[in-house]
Amino acid sequence: MSKVVAFGELLLRLSTPGFLKIDQANSFDANYGGGEYNVAVSLANFGISTSFVTRLPDNDLGLAAKSKIRQNRVDDRHVVMGGKQLGIYFLETGTSLRSSKVIYYRRDSAIATMEPGTINWHEVFADATWFHWSGVTPAISQSAADCCLEALKVASEMNLTISADLNYRSTLWNYGKQPSEIMPQLLKYSHVILGDLDTAYFMLGRELPNPDYKDLESLKPLYDELFEAIGDLKIAAMTIRESVSASHQKIGGLLCDGSQIYKTPKQSINPVVDRVGSGDAFMAGLIYGLQTYTNDYKKTLDFATYACCLKHTISGDLNKVSVEDVETLMGGDKSGKVSR
Repeated sequence: MSKVVAFGELLLRLSTPGFLKIDQANSFDANYGGGEYNVAVSLANFGISTSFVTRLPDNDLGLAAKSKIRQNRVDDRHVVMGGKQLGIYFLETGTSLRSSKVIYYRRDSAIATMEPGTINWHEVFADATWFHWSGVTPAISQSAADCCLEALKVASEMNLTISADLNYRSTLWNYGKQPSEIMPQLLKYSHVILGDLDTAYFMLGRELPNPDYKDLESLKPLYDELFEAIGDLKIAAMTIRESVSASHQKIGGLLCDGSQIYKTPKQSINPVVDRVGSGDAFMAGLIYGLQTYTNDYKKTLDFATYACCLKHTISGDLNKVSVEDVETLMGGDKSGKVSR
C-alpha cells in the first residue's frame, strides 16, 4: 500500500469575507492551508494514506492547527512542536477585474527557524513510498532549505519516489539567496515536478526559453534539456491557465514523460469561488494518477486537470472532492445538476 509523506508549512489563512477589500473588513474568516499540506489532504480524500511533517508552535494556535491535520485524515505523528509562532497569510479575494492579494507573515515562523536534525527522517519514511515537497519551503529561510535538503537525501537513500511543485513565490525569497543558488541541489533528487518551463529554467539558473505552449513540437527540445539537467526526472507537468478575469479561468494541463508530450484542452470555470490551492489540487491529482493509472499519462493528466478545475469551485485552500467527483467530470458530466 502506498503512503505519501509531505513536508512544508501549515499556515493560518485569514481571508476577507465575501469579496471585501482588506480596508473594508471588520472580521476575517479563519482557515488552515499550505501548499504541501493541501496536497496531503487531497490525496487523503482520494483514499491514499498520507502523513504531513511540519513544525508548529507549542501554543493554542499550533495545537489548533495540529488538530486540523487529524480532522482531515492526515497522519500528524511526525509533527514537531516548537518555535515562536504560526505562519499566517492574509487573503483579499478578488472578483471580476480585481485581482486577489496575499500578504504573508511567516518570517520567524516555527518552520522558518527549524534546524536540520529536528526530524528523524528515517523514522518518517519507514513505511512511506512517496515524498512530496515544494519550492515554498526553501524560499522561507536558509534553515528551512537545509531541512528540505536533509529530507530529500534520506528519501532518495530509501528509494522513495520524490515529487516537487516548483511554486515560485517571489515575495518569500528575501533571505539573501536566489532560487538558482538553492533549488538545483534540491531538484536533482526529484522524479516528478510540477511547473512551467519558464520557472524550471529560472530556478536552475538557465537562460529563459520563452516557450510557445501551443506548439508542442517546439517544446520537445526544451524538455529534453530539462530532463538532462535533472538527471532523475521522469515526469514534468504543468497547468495551462488563461485568466479571463479573477472570476473566470480556463484551465488545461501539459505533461512530458521524457519522450512524449500530452496536453488536455482548457476547461472554463465561471464563476470562480476560490482559486487558492488549485495548483496543489493539480499536484495531488498528478500523484494520484501516476500511482493509479499505471503509465496511462493521458488519463493521469486528465485527472489532475479536472481536480484542479473542481478546486476553483470550493472555498478555502483544501480541495474537498473525491475520486468519484473527479472521474464523473472526466466522463463528461459538467451539468452541475443536483445529485439525488
